[in-house]
Parts: sequence; C-alpha cells; structure tokens
Amino acid sequence: VQLQASGGGLVQAGGSLRLSCVASGRTFSRNTMAWFRQAPGKDRAPVGRMSWLGAWYADSVKGRFTISRDNANNAMYLQMNNLKPEDTAVYFCAAQGSAGKYDYWGQGTQVTVSS
Repeated sequence: VQLQASGGGLVQAGGSLRLSCVASGRTFSRNTMAWFRQAPGKDRAPVGRMSWLGAWYADSVKGRFTISRDNANNAMYLQMNNLKPEDTAVYFCAAQGSAGKYDYWGQGTQVTVSS
C-alpha cells in the first residue's frame, strides 16, 4: 500500500497550490483521509481531514484550504489559497486503517511560501 503526495513547491504569499495524494494497493473510499504538515522545528500537526461525516479543518487554515476526494481514482486533494509564510512546511497525506488510526502515510511534499 502506498500513498504518493505531490504538488508542493515555492509560491509567494497570497498564492495558491494544489496538493494531490494518490493511493495504490488498496481502496480508501470508506476510510478517513487527512493532510498533516510539519514545519521546521515543530511537531507534525493536522491540517484537515475528510470522512463520511464531512470535512474538518484546523483553525489556522479554515476558509483558505479545501480538501476534496476522488474515490473513483483513490485520490485526495488539498487546495490551498491565500497562502501565508507560516504555511511553509512539509505536507503529508495519511489514511486511517481499520482501527481508526493513521496507519498509512505518504512521503511528504514541501510547500514554501515566501513573503
């Protein structure tokens, strides 16, 4: 089972990026999937998640970031608008396993926002 994250890059403050996460090896259409990020010197923190109950976002990104899923293609996306320098981090996608823990992780994609 693999999660492949992509779409990171360097963008100016106020710009946008769209991250992708494609799963292979099994389907996650019924599993919660999420995005996390880890800034330099900080712990990994949740950005948002999407389950059958809907979407949840961290307060710091609410109104700027949107998660979507394409279950037919086993993919999840993170649309990031109005990016700020404090959004600079490595972004990871993750999927929950049967026990409700995030058992599956992508390799991370770097997002750098310049001021």
